[in-house]
Amino acid sequence: MAKEKSVFVCSDCAGSSPKWLGKCPHCNAWNTLLETSLAATEGAVKNRFASLAKTAEVAVLSDIEASDFERTPTGHAELDRVLGGGMVEGGVVLIGGDPGIGKSTLLLHALDSLQRTGKKTLYVTGEESGAQVALRARRLGLDGSQVRVLAEIGLEKILATLADQRPDVAVIDSIQTVYSEQLSSAPGSVAQVRECAAHLTRAAKASGVCIVLVGHVTKEGALAGPRVLEHMVDTVLYFEGDTHSQFRLVRAIKNRFGAVNEMGVFAMTERGLKGVSNPSAIFLSQHAQPVPGSCVMVTLEGTRPLLVEIQALVDSGGPSPRRLSVGLDKDRLAMLLAVLHRHAGVACMDQDVFINAVGGVRIGEPAADLAVMLAITSSLRGKALPKGFLAFGEVGLAGEVRPAPRGQERLKEAAKLGFTVAVVPKANAPKKAIDGMVIHAVERVEEAMDLVRGLG
Repeated sequence: MAKEKSVFVCSDCAGSSPKWLGKCPHCNAWNTLLETSLAATEGAVKNRFASLAKTAEVAVLSDIEASDFERTPTGHAELDRVLGGGMVEGGVVLIGGDPGIGKSTLLLHALDSLQRTGKKTLYVTGEESGAQVALRARRLGLDGSQVRVLAEIGLEKILATLADQRPDVAVIDSIQTVYSEQLSSAPGSVAQVRECAAHLTRAAKASGVCIVLVGHVTKEGALAGPRVLEHMVDTVLYFEGDTHSQFRLVRAIKNRFGAVNEMGVFAMTERGLKGVSNPSAIFLSQHAQPVPGSCVMVTLEGTRPLLVEIQALVDSGGPSPRRLSVGLDKDRLAMLLAVLHRHAGVACMDQDVFINAVGGVRIGEPAADLAVMLAITSSLRGKALPKGFLAFGEVGLAGEVRPAPRGQERLKEAAKLGFTVAVVPKANAPKKAIDGMVIHAVERVEEAMDLVRGLG
């Protein structure tokens, strides 16, 4: 009997190689080539082209009627914020996160809220039985829920059910458990995940049903399966947060129907995930009195300004000092320490420097530079910043303080929460005074340091 031929397919780019290599020859990713049968790969290609829709007629762009997408609210304000206002007809959403972080819980709650408004919903579970889903629903207080449940992993049966039931919103939990009988590879393989997702995406566009795909993540935190999976869907959401913590963050990485980098904040309760109306409160430590090494900044998450506390600890480090950053870029920390020494005369060459963004939030924008430098200086000198103090601004290598986008919104949000003193870039200084807040505009790092010494 002839031996079945096999190829090695990259889990990131879906490129194939006749033999195993340490590095993918197509995308240069390491250790991503997985063995699969050649029959499965050929079957996948045939299957993909066999189900393509008919070619549409060529149209002039100016003649095409442009209409906004109608959104259906899910009943969870924080989830609607991340989605761009709600579910979109024919949209495909991919949501990933660590096991046990609350993906299924949040989606079951959302489906229950949608069906109570008259929408037809379908929950397809490939990891649990119908009884397990019902048990979780009762634990979450969803007694009497009319959400339809299908325990199935066969793609053909799922597509037939979608065509028969015609739901408005359907959840596939999870895409890694679904398999097609037309492919010989196992569920969760690169070919199966790619083809099943492609079929479900085409079904969503053809029928108008909004499909939410739950995806597994790798140990590095990325979505498992081929990288092309994220390109197929309309929206990609990531669950963030520690499973031992009460709070969860849902972040939009891609959204064709809304803003990217939006963030929703949830709190895990006995009744499931509940939206947090004032997320700035969880990112601020409750100090009775100001403490050294603490500085509050205003960061932007999508369209929402959030107040986050930056904490710094500077301690004697000896000949090989450590630089550790949690929630901020560690390479940028090294740059800021060099700028601090060169332009402000604050030396930390023999000191351990630890930086932390309180609450587990990750800050990627450079507007945190000034707050980080002020927190480091405060910890080094053992002197706390004034009560009700905040700062934001990008710092350049020449020591200049550059403006941050939407500075007015940042200052207004801080004023609402009772902050009274702000150090901001000169370009962000408001033309009209903000009630209850004294704003100091600076152009250079040394100006900010001198100003803080005077305030203390």
